[in-house]
Amino acid sequence: MNAIALMYHDVTAPGREDSSGFPGGDALRYKLSGRQFEEHLHAIAQRITRPPVTIDSVGGEAAPGAVPLLLTFDDGGASAEAIADKLEDFGWRGHFFVTAGYLGRGGFLDRGGVRRLRARGHVIGSHSCTHPLLMARWPQARIVDEWTRSIAILSDVIGERVVSASVPGGHYSAAVGEAAADAGLWFLFTSRPTIAVGRQRHTFTIGRFAVRRTTTAQEAAAVVAGERLPRLKQLAWWDVKSAAKVTVGSLYLKVRGSMLGRSSQVRWGDETRPA
Repeated sequence: MNAIALMYHDVTAPGREDSSGFPGGDALRYKLSGRQFEEHLHAIAQRITRPPVTIDSVGGEAAPGAVPLLLTFDDGGASAEAIADKLEDFGWRGHFFVTAGYLGRGGFLDRGGVRRLRARGHVIGSHSCTHPLLMARWPQARIVDEWTRSIAILSDVIGERVVSASVPGGHYSAAVGEAAADAGLWFLFTSRPTIAVGRQRHTFTIGRFAVRRTTTAQEAAAVVAGERLPRLKQLAWWDVKSAAKVTVGSLYLKVRGSMLGRSSQVRWGDETRPA
């Protein structure tokens, strides 16, 4: 099975980027303006023959041989409901992966917002509790606990079992997938730019193509239309970053924060002690 998934984050007004999601220059790279986001949606709509679907409907709605398009939004920032408004203008629904430990904090969704999104037909999934950037380096038991606690929190909020998640920081490994399966997840979205859907026990792993503030509407539309060049460019850059994470380990976080402008208000899960 193949699937095309785009990975968005927040949509904010120019100059107010810290109003939704994680603050700081490292998170800023993934925040689009409202105008940019609308341009993306219109460009995508012009290049597809079937509307985007949600993962819980793929089996029933996808035509034989069709490659479903999935729109995903990480972190659980406060802009999620406004994003949903724009999606619904096209009759579309998305996947909102929420960092459960940040529910109700400034710049993030609260419980009511999460419930409203689900009631509107959008998928609610986990983005972990503490948003570690190097989850794959953790002990297995701690990864399982991170998934399990976040699933429990979000399932309680929406009143139904949460079965999907996305890997924070894109730091996927077989151990992360095994832990997701142990926690009862059925669908795990990674940040590897591929259309090939994998499987680890009962858990499907789905790659995604990242959308940054520098990604043009035409580039996003080209990815969903099946053009190879933008996909290959992302994959090449992804492999470079993955090698850097493996080579320098925790030093990667320091270099990343120094280069991109990390906010002093954020402590990633890698820097907190396990509960």
